Amino acid sequence: MSELLAVFLGEFRRIFALRPVFSVLVVGSVFYAVFYPQPYLNEALRNVPIAIVDGDGTVTSRELARRVDATADVAVTMVLPDIVNAEREVLSRTIFGILVIPKNFERDLLHGRASPIALYADASYFLVYQSVSGGVVAVARTLAAEAETARLIGMGVDPVLAGTASDPLRLTAVPLFNPQGGYATYVLPGAFVLLLQQILLMGVGLLGTLPGADPGITATDGSRPGPLATVGGKMLAYLLFEAFILPLYLIALPYFYGLPRLGGVVPILILAVPFVLSVSGLGLVVAAIFRSPLRVQLVLATIGLPFFFLAGFAWPTEVIPDAIHVVSLMVPSTSAIGGFTRLAQLGATLADVRSELLMLWGLAIFYGGVACILQFRERRRYARNAQTVAA
Repeated sequence: MSELLAVFLGEFRRIFALRPVFSVLVVGSVFYAVFYPQPYLNEALRNVPIAIVDGDGTVTSRELARRVDATADVAVTMVLPDIVNAEREVLSRTIFGILVIPKNFERDLLHGRASPIALYADASYFLVYQSVSGGVVAVARTLAAEAETARLIGMGVDPVLAGTASDPLRLTAVPLFNPQGGYATYVLPGAFVLLLQQILLMGVGLLGTLPGADPGITATDGSRPGPLATVGGKMLAYLLFEAFILPLYLIALPYFYGLPRLGGVVPILILAVPFVLSVSGLGLVVAAIFRSPLRVQLVLATIGLPFFFLAGFAWPTEVIPDAIHVVSLMVPSTSAIGGFTRLAQLGATLADVRSELLMLWGLAIFYGGVACILQFRERRRYARNAQTVAA
């Protein structure tokens, strides 16, 4: 126990004593907490500029243009005479969509005939396309239903029946867990977990390769601590450090940025324990394999983007090939993102994330065991070298 405590205290001091490690674990954590969420603060795109090409010029076509402009998603910034001029504005990136209202638009509506409008929206940026198409389609459907209702009433149909006939399947959409339908609410909870993983991996990798990684003689009898005490003490030091950083990312920041929070603090902290231990164990394994601070930084920087895609929210889990998905389960963030999101944002209980919790504990034991084996082999190698030199 004294060996474990000595390693724990020594490793915790190294976090703040080594400038590269302090820069990654402390300064990096604060930096990303402040600046990473900034691009996502506007939850959804608003007032995307489009142009109207009104080939009808009637009261109804102008009403359609007015209603489209009144939506929160779209802003009509130009009314152009023809499609050629509108295309020129799209290519210059002045606008991101064109709404073409055909000739005889109002007459066809009043006669109950189809009067299709054409929407050309920039699909190279998916969020822009979604915003433009959603806003225009909602207005077009509402106006078409009102025109059909007015036509039926004019024919002597009861107003109640006319309203039902023009809109027989009225939809009431209730967005669950993401009321604003925003991108930040979707991406930030998972991104915070990935940031925690990458920062901790980098810090542990540097700690394992910079001078002082070997705790040396710490026991009272002059012997070195064993591999189990070394790995366990280090992992406990990282766990203590993350006791301050992880609540900042998973509890304080979602509250500060107004993300939905339906879960309690205690389940999040319970799931955090195996997550931190598994990431710490993986970092110790990476450090033992590559042995150089530069190689550790290059390797972890290279695999950061694959970790992002394997997490299951940028690239949906359902379309990830089974073989790749099995490999992704070896990365702690794959299970942690689903577990933390369900606990914090969806209000799930620990029983609901039992599989993620067990997976993280399994990874913590596995990577911790591998780190102990590598530590044991390293000790034997040093012992053989020492015997060779002595001989």
